[in-house]
Amino acid sequence: MKVLLSGNEAIARGAYEAGVKVAVGYPGTPSTEILENIVNYQEVYAQWSPNEKVAFEVAIGASIAGGRALVTMKHVGVNVAADPLFTFSYTGVNGGLVLISADDPGMHSSQNEQDNRRYAKFAKIPVLEPSDSQDAKDFVGEAYKISEKFDTPVMLRITTRIAHSQTTVQCAEPQEQTIKAYEKQPQKYVMIPAYARSRHVVVEERLQKLTEFAKDTSLNKLELRDKKFGIITSGICYQYVKEAFPEASILKLGLTFPLNQEYIKEFADQVEKLYIVEELEPFLEEAVSLMGIEVTGKALFPVIGEISASQIKEKIEQDLGLKDTTTSKIGVEDLPAAPGRPPVLCPGCPHRAVFYTLKKLKLTVAGDIGCYTLGALPPLEALDSCICMGASIGNALGMEKANPELAGKVVAVIGDSTFFHSGITGLVDMVYNKGRGTVLVLDNRTTAMTGHQQHPGTGKTLQGEAIDAVNIAAIAKAVGVKRVIEVDPFDLPRLEEVIKEETASPETSLIIAKRPCALLTKNNKNTTVAIDEEKCVNCKQCLALGCPAIALRDGRVTLNAAICTGCNLCAQVCRVGAIKKAGDDLE
Repeated sequence: MKVLLSGNEAIARGAYEAGVKVAVGYPGTPSTEILENIVNYQEVYAQWSPNEKVAFEVAIGASIAGGRALVTMKHVGVNVAADPLFTFSYTGVNGGLVLISADDPGMHSSQNEQDNRRYAKFAKIPVLEPSDSQDAKDFVGEAYKISEKFDTPVMLRITTRIAHSQTTVQCAEPQEQTIKAYEKQPQKYVMIPAYARSRHVVVEERLQKLTEFAKDTSLNKLELRDKKFGIITSGICYQYVKEAFPEASILKLGLTFPLNQEYIKEFADQVEKLYIVEELEPFLEEAVSLMGIEVTGKALFPVIGEISASQIKEKIEQDLGLKDTTTSKIGVEDLPAAPGRPPVLCPGCPHRAVFYTLKKLKLTVAGDIGCYTLGALPPLEALDSCICMGASIGNALGMEKANPELAGKVVAVIGDSTFFHSGITGLVDMVYNKGRGTVLVLDNRTTAMTGHQQHPGTGKTLQGEAIDAVNIAAIAKAVGVKRVIEVDPFDLPRLEEVIKEETASPETSLIIAKRPCALLTKNNKNTTVAIDEEKCVNCKQCLALGCPAIALRDGRVTLNAAICTGCNLCAQVCRVGAIKKAGDDLE
């Protein structure tokens, strides 16, 4: 059966076909849809965990118990999961374990564009890189074979283009996988120093065996054609190279760590000049150069952002002296750019009121990862920092400890899903170390920015089962926060009053700004608002909200009823009462 699948959908299919028993992760673009598709295969138990570290630890438990396990996350999530990853490299597996690292060259939805092949080398585990959806599905199965044969976790590294691009996939029937017998083996799985020392020896021996395996594996593909030059590449860059030079000799590496020197040298000896095309870090280039093989890579291609087929063609032709400067073909990047559309909080977003108020009060705001990061953009411009998941609370504490003048003027803003991810420990730290900061949990009842996934506070699991929602206020009180208050962010006067009171407090306080994401309630649309043109003095104060439903046309403020949700914030900020609910008497 052939079907059209995205890379994420193909990975989910591959996990199903490989007999995976447990699939776990934390939502993060571009990896989110993997688990959202796996949940459709009833044979696989799938769950969201509060963060990537916990997800990896659940997968480890499943592996030790004898089941095949899959753990998914975006590239920065591997930073969170690094602690168990490095030690699990020492212990090895029982049932196979595959880690999906979804990297994001170009930072389409990320705060950095780190290259997680470095993690694989650092942890001394193999890394596979698919070049299309068929590879993505097939490589999952191959990864489990490698994992169990060599007693190692395996990284399957994809990028945004692989995750979201669609190609045809030949599906197969799922393999029947029995749970491997569990045996108590403390010397293998209990990493006290005495046992870890002997396991490190095993890791080094395993790496040598994997290097030998890299010589003959079918994961790598040699396409010998024109021998004037050859290109070593992997992942999505393989598709770009094929488009740029269909007649070139290409060594496509599906297994990019470890590399086999003999195999690479055999290819290098057959071509007159050797190039390496890879996005981000010179990972392959460094490895091949250390083999004593002359190669050209990052001298032509940047370490920043994505690479295109036309860029590959232009750079290599220039380097070979083949570039015809009299004619040129227009590539996609040469076409006129579409008008820019900056990201913006949705109409009716409950976060808007919080940032409007924080800016009005001129507070210093430590931000976090989520939709609310958009509060940094004009006209709200409320955020002062945004580093990583859960960092806002620690940032706020550090600010007041370093600069006493900021005490009482610093707030931390964090979402509900992010609070469960890594905000609780920051809150404990603030209480323990007598911080007087105010933490605002923007509770919109979902993991919104990645597409509305469930989390411990929503009352549902990934598989749709109803559970008792974890109570944020109860957690805060349990860790020692005495001042905990819940407020509706659409009640602007009350919101401002509460923020003033809590920032003036000499101790840690927590405000829960609670209202569902506007996209969760879009089918229950409130009455829209309208402008009384006679009362409107065109002061433009309502524009300070940054709502897409409010705009200037011909110098006058207008409201777009088609996208207005009736949140009524603009009516609350209007100084002359010119904005009212549509249908009300505007006279």
